[in-house]
Amino acid sequence: MLEIHVRGFVEDERHAESVEQDAQHHAVTTSQLKAVHQALVLAQCLSIEKSARNDELQRWEMAPYIEAIDSQNSSPFILQCFCNLLRVRWESSRSRTKQRALLMMDKLVEGIYDQSPGASQRLYYCFGVNVPAIPALRKEYGDLLVSCGLIGEAIKIYEDLELWDNLIYCYKLMDKKPAAVELIKKRLSEKPSDPRLWCSLGDVTNDDASYETALEVSGNRSARALRSLARSSYNQGEYEKSKHLWESAMALNSMHPDGWFALGAAALKSRDVDKALDAFTRAVQLDPENGEAWNNIACLHMIKKRSKESFIAFKEALKLKRDSWQMWENYSHVAADIGNFSQAMEAVQKVLDMTKKKRVDVELLERVMLEIEGRASESHTDPADIDSNVAESARSLENEHLIEFLGKILRQIVQTGGSADAWGLYARWHKLEGDLAMCSEALLKQVRSYQGSDLWKDRDRFVKFAHASLELCKVYQEIASRNASRRELFAAEMHLKSTIKQAVNFSDSEEYRDLVACLEDVQRALKAGE
Repeated sequence: MLEIHVRGFVEDERHAESVEQDAQHHAVTTSQLKAVHQALVLAQCLSIEKSARNDELQRWEMAPYIEAIDSQNSSPFILQCFCNLLRVRWESSRSRTKQRALLMMDKLVEGIYDQSPGASQRLYYCFGVNVPAIPALRKEYGDLLVSCGLIGEAIKIYEDLELWDNLIYCYKLMDKKPAAVELIKKRLSEKPSDPRLWCSLGDVTNDDASYETALEVSGNRSARALRSLARSSYNQGEYEKSKHLWESAMALNSMHPDGWFALGAAALKSRDVDKALDAFTRAVQLDPENGEAWNNIACLHMIKKRSKESFIAFKEALKLKRDSWQMWENYSHVAADIGNFSQAMEAVQKVLDMTKKKRVDVELLERVMLEIEGRASESHTDPADIDSNVAESARSLENEHLIEFLGKILRQIVQTGGSADAWGLYARWHKLEGDLAMCSEALLKQVRSYQGSDLWKDRDRFVKFAHASLELCKVYQEIASRNASRRELFAAEMHLKSTIKQAVNFSDSEEYRDLVACLEDVQRALKAGE
């Protein structure tokens, strides 16, 4: 009986494997596409290239269509050529596959000049795909060679195709300025009214006169010459002139995001805030991933006291540039301005992490502490008002989260030493938590941070020291009243006597009189305890 069951199990397994193999074979045979279907797949791939933004995501969206054609057993010559070209464009955008893309492009260009296959096979579906002409294909090959650093090989292609602008660019890359100047002058002798050649001469020689000549021969219609003159004026510190030149250039060609950014920078230098804000806004409309432009927009809104707009712009900027602690610090301030203290605290934490606890914005932490203390002192709502109770409950939860977050940040600060102000905030945080013992410890460290030989000569420092001392003694008194202990009162009395004795230079100040009054209160409490 056991043998029969085993034999049946083996036969079932073999049958299952046979069915699976048949299914795989059927899938392979049905995945083979006809030529017209392959052309449609490539058309869809080209549609993605033209409709989507030119970035890495776009190329990965195109990849499945390219792979679908490559997986076919046979394809018409022209369809395979176009598929290979799309693969070259995709793989040349990645450093790991750039060398392979160059080899594929080399074979593709060579294949165009081969006699096999014949014209009859090459013409099949030639009107069904957007294959570039041979000169355009060779130019693309030259551009790929330049991007791979093979400039010498690219020069041969550009010379053969008479692409003078590209050839001049290659000479500049190879630091062969005399050869570039000679070529440009030779071309100018044939076409003296070509503004592009005059601009190229200006690029090579860094001579503004060449750009001005380009403007003259173009009838003030050369946007390239205007941009070059604007950059030159900006580098020379003539920001107002640069701004006007950039405005003229952008009037001729408004689809230039770098130009709008440069106009914004020139306007900012010339203190034209409104023009700068408008220019940077136009820049991000054309290039939403320009993090620097978003940051500038946010900072300009900060200048104009528009905290909500600044907050939104900083959020966009930080999506693109998350490694700038200055940006996070500005973001924390505008978040606090609009009342979003949770976001402000997260930004403070980011700054601490990036600067290894060296950058501490005590003023912002003071604002958060005042907000928390203000919320804690607010009166409770009417128990019968349900809506108010729900709102109060949500506000209470938010306040608890803020207190916890603030304590976490303050602990990190004081663990690395901490300033006197940081210890004062830490003491106030412990008081909110109801821990008077830790509050007194933090206040004692704040007082010690102010102490030193300069204390008795610096009035401002003494004022801070006096306020910290008063807070310390008040906490000592509160601990003594809770615990019915006199030890804290003795400590307060000793501290006040020592301070008053040394602070004779400030006996005319209000803080000095407050210290004396506090000492009298402590002494009365000690006598009452006797």
